[in-house]
Amino acid sequence: MAVPRNGPLEVISNLACPFFMPVAKLENGGWPHPARLPLGCGWSGHCTAPGHENEIPSEDVLESFCNLGCARGCAWAPLERTSDAVRFAVSRPPSNKRPGSDAATPSSILRLTYICELDHRPAGHGELEFDLVQGTWLLRHGDARVQKMAECFLESCLRKMRS
Repeated sequence: MAVPRNGPLEVISNLACPFFMPVAKLENGGWPHPARLPLGCGWSGHCTAPGHENEIPSEDVLESFCNLGCARGCAWAPLERTSDAVRFAVSRPPSNKRPGSDAATPSSILRLTYICELDHRPAGHGELEFDLVQGTWLLRHGDARVQKMAECFLESCLRKMRS
């Protein structure tokens, strides 16, 4: 994986539905500004909400709920849930100083912070880490849906940074 340009990095997303499992980029969505979407662009995928596992939402549901992130308004979301939405931010930790040198080398690690929200309030948070040089996750999320969203978000961020 190509390492993006040097320098500070801070990208924050909007929200994505915690029951959405993104699968592929959705190139023909009806969003006015797809780059501003929570996962960096529109995604097709399927639902993981109980009773709707693997169901493919209609395009209007994908646009209004799955990609824009509030399970509260979605008819498929369970009434009892731990979160309504997931938000991501990515940053590069401070540069590392080489022993015996005043020069700093940019960190190859990207830190993704996630925040789960319920009723517009924080309901959980944590950090994930990705090594740009190795192209591997150092810290992964235990929930496959959140991990996949983090991967989609990071892919979109890296594409923007390279362009």
